Amino acid sequence: MSSLALTLLYLLAAVLGVVACRTLRLPPMMGYLAAGILIGPHALALALNSEGVRHLGEFGVVFLMFAIGLEFSLPKLRAMRRLVFGLGLLQVLGSAAVFMAGLLLLSAWLGGVWDMGWQTALALGGTLAMSSTAIVVKLLTERAEIDTEHGQRVLGILLFQDLAVVPLLVLIPALGTSPEELALALGLALLKATVLVTVLLVGGQHVMRWWLTLVARRKSEELFMLNLLLITLGMAWLTELAGLSLALGAFIAGVLVSETPYHHQVGSDIRPFHDVLLGLFFITVGMMLDWHIMLEHWALVAVLLLVPLAIKTAIIFGLARGLDASAGVALRTGLYAAQAGEFGFVLLALMQTHLLIEPRLMNPVLAAMVLSMLATPFLIEYSPQIVGKVVASDWMQQSLRMTQIARRAIDASGHVLIVGYGRCGQNLARLLELEGIAYLALDLDPDRVRQAAAAGNSVVFGDATHAQALRAAGLARAAAVAVTTHEVSVALKVLGHVHALAPQVPVVVRTQDDTQLERLQAAGATEVVPEAIEGSLVLAGHALALVGVPLRHVVRLLQEQREARYGLLRNYFHGLDETHSEREQERLSSVTLPEGAAALGQSPGALPLAAMGTRLMAVRRASGRSTLPEDPLPLSAGDTLVLSGHPAALSLAQEALLRG
Repeated sequence: MSSLALTLLYLLAAVLGVVACRTLRLPPMMGYLAAGILIGPHALALALNSEGVRHLGEFGVVFLMFAIGLEFSLPKLRAMRRLVFGLGLLQVLGSAAVFMAGLLLLSAWLGGVWDMGWQTALALGGTLAMSSTAIVVKLLTERAEIDTEHGQRVLGILLFQDLAVVPLLVLIPALGTSPEELALALGLALLKATVLVTVLLVGGQHVMRWWLTLVARRKSEELFMLNLLLITLGMAWLTELAGLSLALGAFIAGVLVSETPYHHQVGSDIRPFHDVLLGLFFITVGMMLDWHIMLEHWALVAVLLLVPLAIKTAIIFGLARGLDASAGVALRTGLYAAQAGEFGFVLLALMQTHLLIEPRLMNPVLAAMVLSMLATPFLIEYSPQIVGKVVASDWMQQSLRMTQIARRAIDASGHVLIVGYGRCGQNLARLLELEGIAYLALDLDPDRVRQAAAAGNSVVFGDATHAQALRAAGLARAAAVAVTTHEVSVALKVLGHVHALAPQVPVVVRTQDDTQLERLQAAGATEVVPEAIEGSLVLAGHALALVGVPLRHVVRLLQEQREARYGLLRNYFHGLDETHSEREQERLSSVTLPEGAAALGQSPGALPLAAMGTRLMAVRRASGRSTLPEDPLPLSAGDTLVLSGHPAALSLAQEALLRG
């Protein structure tokens, strides 16, 4: 098969696999794995896992590790250090030790079928200790559980696992050496990794910040993108040159960039390379899976699927309980982090490269890991029912919390229900107190709730995304609901519950910008307050007052904009600093009419712009005078039209206006 035909086959398989997984609401990773299994040498045999494809797959691992390093926040690590270096550290060490012991026992029991040395057991134990950051964080975000007690504990575990990948990437190549050279290889690898990481992280942050600033000042997207590729692949090459793995260098590069002001832009720019090449890596992983061996050793696959899930859940449950978590929170944490992870595939491929695992052993392990990840959405979806049946006290604790909320709200009527008691929620509460208006706030930060309640604030611990909590807080008797958290998923859940339980209660929602304004209004929000636009309105009000505009006129102008849903301010001219998500948003664009343009001689109001999906916002005449869109005077050469619309519609309108 030619290279072009093989490339088309991979792309077709990837597209079909991802579409199928999206339809079934499964992670795209599952689609890539399924596509690899289907076209691989052990199924339809449409493609072989060639050396070239494996090299491309390695680039996928490089960009995966770079993206993980980019998201690795040192301030977040410090803020969550108790969970990260407490629960996270103990989980990785405990799980790896238990799995290593279990694998050695399994090897002694099964003999020739499952024969392995302690080096393989150690590497595989560390591999099975990993969980899926991509799947779990996505599900936590969708379910608005990031700030819950179990959500924070799961994040702590995942953060330490990200950190634990670094020593595993150093350890596995050293374990693959001969027994007589093992001690020397381990010591040398540790020394290289320590020196390299110290040099890069101690002095590298200042160099990286200086270099990216230098490149960004050139205002060239192409140069910035080439620079990112050079940094990522260059760091990977340096660590490989030092006898370590490509992935380690990419991870360090990501950490260095994460400490610069450009990490958000870098994340959006590198995303296409990361997604495409990582998809190819998972296709190559799927191609390694031999379903014949999986069927032949189905009992072993079942054991490798169920036992690690049960062991990790039990270990995390025990550790979380030992670190002061309730039984229900501890079990939820264990269920959320019980599966294998994408790092496991990276480490498994590294083990295969260094001959630490035989193909007949790798296939059952690989199959069990894939199946555990497929089971994750269902484990998380049904975790409340599982916890309710296994932990009898959880139902009592939930009931106690609802009782505590109801006790605070039992005499409340006509109060404002505040969802989230951060800085915004606390400022709102203070203003309500000044006006003598009762309020009750729900928040998920136990420290904040304890301190605020001790200070006399009307705040209780509760999850407003649950209908029972809103009902207990007296939603039906409330005068209004204010959602002060900027998480859209939380706001949408609250709006859904309010619509079902008390549709007469108005809801005010806070957002960071105007991108979700229509969506929130469609969900039932009475008012949506975008911080970015409100900030610009206040700034404009002060500026107008300072230059002598009468205060009454300023107040009326700002009020008109609020009543018009910020109509004048919704769109703006985009520049080179826009993010990937902003590139498809509605925007403003200026079109200056040259000699011979099709629009010359027509009045602005007569232009068929609405049919092309755009609106005319203003006209600036060649003389410098600005006029309204309804101006009846015909257009002449040099006039500039300010249009509003999505990028594709603006391009179409510009072509129609300028065509001679």
